[in-house]
Amino acid sequence: MKQDDADLALGSTVQQVPPVHPRKLAKVPFLELSEGRLQGVVSSGSDIERVYVSSVSAGDHGLSCSTNNNRPCGGLGQGYSCKHIQALLAEAEKQFGAARVARYLSIETADGQPLFSGLHPTGAPSHAAEVFSSFLRHLAYLELPVSTDPLPELSWFPAGPVPA
Repeated sequence: MKQDDADLALGSTVQQVPPVHPRKLAKVPFLELSEGRLQGVVSSGSDIERVYVSSVSAGDHGLSCSTNNNRPCGGLGQGYSCKHIQALLAEAEKQFGAARVARYLSIETADGQPLFSGLHPTGAPSHAAEVFSSFLRHLAYLELPVSTDPLPELSWFPAGPVPA
């Protein structure tokens, strides 16, 4: 490989990791491992217009869950997680694999146990505004008409295939 090819291979592209298992997006339409947290948006089981913005911080397992209207989740308490955080963790296992999520969040569980059983939860400040903004930003791309024209906000991303 020539030096230019080696430099290009080490460039700013990030290889996409395919999901470990397919997942349905109706219950947890958005999740990510970012900012030292597992964070995402979880649909309400009772109100189609309500979503919960939930997060688990790495290391201290700080839990946060509130609605898109910044109302605290009634099921989240000191020392235990709500069903929204449990759903977020379950979907993260499908998307990224249990081992990767456990490593990222520093969770230790017995074999075959769900990730939430290894949490030692504490309270955490809400990051709902940032997480929900990120979710809305991702949704905006779905509303764009199909086109091959470049998107200005993605101009830093190299076009074309990465050489092998």
